Amino acid sequence: MTSLARGAAVNRVPHIVLSYWVIKIAATTLGETGADMFSMTLGLGYASTILVFLAVFLAALGAKLALRRYTAFSYWSVFTATAILGTALSDFHDRTVGMGYAAGSALLVALLLLTLGAWYLKERSLSVERIETTGAELFYWLAFLVANTLGTAAGDFLSDDLAIGFVLSASIIAGLLLFIAAAHYTTRISGILLFWLAFVLTRPFGATFGDLLTKPVSHGGLDLGTYGASAFFAMVMAMALWREARVEAVRVVVSPTERGGER
Repeated sequence: MTSLARGAAVNRVPHIVLSYWVIKIAATTLGETGADMFSMTLGLGYASTILVFLAVFLAALGAKLALRRYTAFSYWSVFTATAILGTALSDFHDRTVGMGYAAGSALLVALLLLTLGAWYLKERSLSVERIETTGAELFYWLAFLVANTLGTAAGDFLSDDLAIGFVLSASIIAGLLLFIAAAHYTTRISGILLFWLAFVLTRPFGATFGDLLTKPVSHGGLDLGTYGASAFFAMVMAMALWREARVEAVRVVVSPTERGGER
């Protein structure tokens, strides 16, 4: 096998295991608190926050695509950018534009289905554990950005429009996530369908949990502030990524032996 062929077959995304969901929830919660910190605490507003993190997202994505392989830092840098950008986008069209959480969520569901449909028609696959081409990876990140935006709108719809509060919203979503996890191990329901359901739901779980920490007591929160909450979840992510980087280093050491078996 030539070096070019090997490069073309390198996987660009991580496997979906428990540690993936732990880091994702930390990243999505950081996305909620981080977006609120920039748009409200620092007074940038939603539009300016969108522009800032759109630039961050595009820069991180460009660096990730240039690597043409998976590294923990590059992957989760792009992911965290989609989480913050998705939060700001959701808040902008739901609040500033005045679309509302219900209508905004419905629009984003349609947009996610359209993105997944285009991805499948182009790549003939919706695999989230094996991405080997730039085209597939672009669809992957576009779907993630839409899903993160949808998750924020859905979380706000539960906690605000339905007026059930942050704690109950997080509890309901946690129950649904446990149900999906059980379905994964005990049923033959499509793994891709279950992944996207869990992906979208972990976003409002992180969003409502972030709101619970940062919002004032009068609004049902703990009033810990966006700075403290963002710093806490950044630390959680840093620890998880340090562990992921160690696992990645072990894979790099083992891989030459595995490649030797191809000869």
